Amino acid sequence: MAKRFAVYKGLQKPLIFKGFQGKFIYWGVGILLGGLVLGALTMSLVNMWLGALVLAGSITGGLLYLAGKQKKGLHAKSRSREILIHPSNLKKIHLYGPKIRI
Repeated sequence: MAKRFAVYKGLQKPLIFKGFQGKFIYWGVGILLGGLVLGALTMSLVNMWLGALVLAGSITGGLLYLAGKQKKGLHAKSRSREILIHPSNLKKIHLYGPKIRI
């Protein structure tokens, strides 16, 4: 007879790592790698100290932007604060009066 084991299905919550959840984890990894590449290129082509500043600034700025973007939700939603009034294109409908046909 085969043994039966309980299957762990998780808690049905999104994946969270260091405060970032869901797709923002991948965006954070992309920002880290992009900052490293940009800093390394600046270090090799211009100056080591300027490259270190670019590295730190791009990673810090990118992760702060990402944290602000995450507060708005997982999906990009347009939040309109306008009051939209749609014109009525309905014609007058006489339902209860006699119809006169010629």
